[in-house]
Amino acid sequence: MKTKTLGIVVVILGILMIIYTGFNYATTEKVVDFGPMEISVEENHPVQWSPIIGVILLVGGIVIVTMNKKK
Repeated sequence: MKTKTLGIVVVILGILMIIYTGFNYATTEKVVDFGPMEISVEENHPVQWSPIIGVILLVGGIVIVTMNKKK
């Protein structure tokens, strides 16, 4: 992968991580299984990250792209 392309991908990833600071995913767990009766619970699992990580990626991507132009 070329360094300019890598820099652009890192910049886009940094912008997305600044805008979206996390997401949730759900899992279904069977709690009771008593013959024909079944009780399930849907549990949400949040995944969060700091927007500072997005800023670091954004700056790093800009540095990669600008270093590539100097060559």
